Amino acid sequence: MTWTTREALPIPRDAAGLLLVSPEADLVVPLTAEDRAATLEIATTTLRAAGVGPSDRVVVALGNDGEATGTLIAQACAEIAQAAAAPGPRGRLRLHHALEAVRATTLIATPTGAMDLLARLHLEFLLDPLDLGLRRILLTGELPSPGAYGQLASEFEAEVGELYADPFFGLPTAYRSARDSAYTPAREGLLGVAPLGKDVLLEPPYAAGSAEIVVTPAWHSTLAGTALRTGQVVRLTEDAGIPAPEHTVGEHLLVRGRWLSIPRVAAALARIDGIAHWDLRVAREGTLDAAALHVTFNRATLVKNPMWRSRIHQALVAVTPVTIEVVVEDDVAEQARPGSVTDLRGHHLGRDRSAVVE
Repeated sequence: MTWTTREALPIPRDAAGLLLVSPEADLVVPLTAEDRAATLEIATTTLRAAGVGPSDRVVVALGNDGEATGTLIAQACAEIAQAAAAPGPRGRLRLHHALEAVRATTLIATPTGAMDLLARLHLEFLLDPLDLGLRRILLTGELPSPGAYGQLASEFEAEVGELYADPFFGLPTAYRSARDSAYTPAREGLLGVAPLGKDVLLEPPYAAGSAEIVVTPAWHSTLAGTALRTGQVVRLTEDAGIPAPEHTVGEHLLVRGRWLSIPRVAAALARIDGIAHWDLRVAREGTLDAAALHVTFNRATLVKNPMWRSRIHQALVAVTPVTIEVVVEDDVAEQARPGSVTDLRGHHLGRDRSAVVE
């Protein structure tokens, strides 16, 4: 079996058929006609297990790394539900209008997106969440804040569950309800777990400890026989299967549902003269993630220079669609040192798997 990570997965230059391309174009995965048929079968099986059925009208509101994921899920929902729509990323008021226009009974969204919708219904729109008539909310794409599932279930009086959609294909391969401690995969052999520092699949029953979710796409035409490390870290227990991720690890940072490449940020900033140090800080003080790049220059003349701040901002825009605020520190440092990442949410354990202390 071949082992790889998101940052190490080669880009297939001559691949044909449908190509799944990440927003940063750092990940390109080909799908043949047979692959697309397999993804549809797996997705419909997962969604049926999540409770989606012929009486449901589904809105898929995913503006994350898987805008293509949203389309795939909507297509699968259309096979088994009464109706399905994927309006894509939009403001919460427009999402509210979409839910009403479709007469949605099921919402599929990120945890922070659903929580932000709930907050705005109360605080800005002055609307009762119950008026939407949602029976089911399925969450995917992010690590939720504590208590999010319970609050959504209470406020909307809806069943709340979680779809596991992997970071490579965006394919929903497993489901769990809020009562479940572990995922139920659509079929055997889709998911596995591995130690953070060793390329070997663990066999159930699992020993207690930290492990990384691994995707094993035996159904894929070119990646069958490959173990894809997701960067998603779980805490295994002796009496459960694969639980939901609690942390991330590796060279990608999960921000607002997008996998942000730290090496790409570093490479873009390395081309800008005068940066002595940068620290990428991510926080979730309200319902949504916020990212800020704190920059320390090596010359005082650059601190108040709007052109340099603009150069940094444009370099980040070229790397990722994630909005990153540029904060210039007043202090100056003559000696350069490597950039760093500070995850104030406590999600990201580090860039080096082997250095993570379990």
